[in-house]
Amino acid sequence: MKLMLLAIILGVAATAPQQQPPVAILLDERVPPENGAYSFQFQAENGIVQSEFGTPGSQGQTNVQGVFSFLMDDGRVAEVKYLADENGFQVQSPLLPVAPEFPHPIPQFVLDQIAFAEEQSRLEAQLQS
Repeated sequence: MKLMLLAIILGVAATAPQQQPPVAILLDERVPPENGAYSFQFQAENGIVQSEFGTPGSQGQTNVQGVFSFLMDDGRVAEVKYLADENGFQVQSPLLPVAPEFPHPIPQFVLDQIAFAEEQSRLEAQLQS
């Protein structure tokens, strides 16, 4: 019985969440917002780095430009650049998937669905006239 109780306690201890040691912050510089402009830089000992700055936009918004990076499991550095302005949010990174070049071949089942939808629209227009 004691052996069974010890095995249960060890099993529970092994499955308990493990505490991660705190990550040291190597750099944390901030310029507080003033009239839509701000900036900050951040770097942690685990390889996470981020910098961002904002400037007043032409339509009352704050335009934001920044970059962040982190270490991937294989040791390479992943970097993501971003911009948010009147044209929306735009991201640049080799990590993001890339759409195939256009024009690309359209699968037959898609062409069949388009033809079916066009035929349905034509039939519906005939019924309404």
